[in-house]
Amino acid sequence: MTKPAKQLPYHTIREIFTRFEASEPEPKGELDHTNAYTLVVAVALSAQATDVGVNKATKDLFKIADTPQKMLDLGLDGVIEHIKTIGLYRNKAKNVIKLSQILVDDYDGVVPNSRAALVSLPGVGRKTANVVLNMWWQYPSQAVDTHIFRIGNRTGICPGKDVDAVERAIEDHIPVDFQQHAHHWLILHGRYICKARKPVCANCIIKDLCPFEEKSE
Repeated sequence: MTKPAKQLPYHTIREIFTRFEASEPEPKGELDHTNAYTLVVAVALSAQATDVGVNKATKDLFKIADTPQKMLDLGLDGVIEHIKTIGLYRNKAKNVIKLSQILVDDYDGVVPNSRAALVSLPGVGRKTANVVLNMWWQYPSQAVDTHIFRIGNRTGICPGKDVDAVERAIEDHIPVDFQQHAHHWLILHGRYICKARKPVCANCIIKDLCPFEEKSE
């Protein structure tokens, strides 16, 4: 990875997110879901997989299993049959069944809205929990994926040596009024503009504010 940029000053970060907001006032996650449970499952399945691939696999799955009990009724083999196009599908299917059983046994089939409870579920880490808390309960949690980690360090918006440090940098340096949508703006920017191998700097709305030295034309 290129040497991380220095932390940008407050006024620059505010201008960056002002532009992000003007360009996309209500950014949305790209994983299809119908309720908190299907969101948990979709995000858990998305590890080392694309959102497009997960959406394709869950399109029919969620039609017949949109609650923990329905997923248990479908059974492990049934889950595997639906998600076998996704990487690590066998292990992910086992986790879906296990987390569904825990939700039924310990939470009356309702997805809990605390980070500690969420990360206790099989296959659900801090990033997944933060996505669910942000997207379903509108809590300004920051789910740091590879896109955000790259952009945070490349631009100086939220640099850090690991994902936890980048998460703290977002919380510490991005103005509160942008916190709710911050991780979505950063993910989308990383996915479509500030790409890992060849960033599309010509189409970047924050190009003049970015200190990245290896800009493309």
